[in-house]
Amino acid sequence: MNKANFLLITIALVTLPKPVGAQEVSFKRDLLPTLARRCGACHMTGDEPGKMALVPANAYASLVNQPSVEVLDMKRIAPGDPEASYMFHKLEGTHLSVGGRGVRMPMHQGPLPKSMIAEVRAWIAAGALDN
Repeated sequence: MNKANFLLITIALVTLPKPVGAQEVSFKRDLLPTLARRCGACHMTGDEPGKMALVPANAYASLVNQPSVEVLDMKRIAPGDPEASYMFHKLEGTHLSVGGRGVRMPMHQGPLPKSMIAEVRAWIAAGALDN
């Protein structure tokens, strides 16, 4: 394959629309219902451990660009950077490896499904939009 053809193919692949059925992860549509159901009972007002309210009216503001209370040099959610997002580590169970403490979240429940954790990662990587 010559360079011109390679360049054309590369441009086409980069500019192609998303496949049918593929869509961005939406905070409100995809993540908020799980936060409300699995996290909101323990994180209602922001006075609880972790100091965040994860009920629908407050969840986004409590998470995105807010400092972690456990790992001081991390944000709860650092838009564009899942590895720098402490909440992601708490959900994934890797929080101890970044200097955190406590148990994997959600507490007193099984871990979130891997597909949901992947959605959280994708949402953070895409900029953690309030969409």
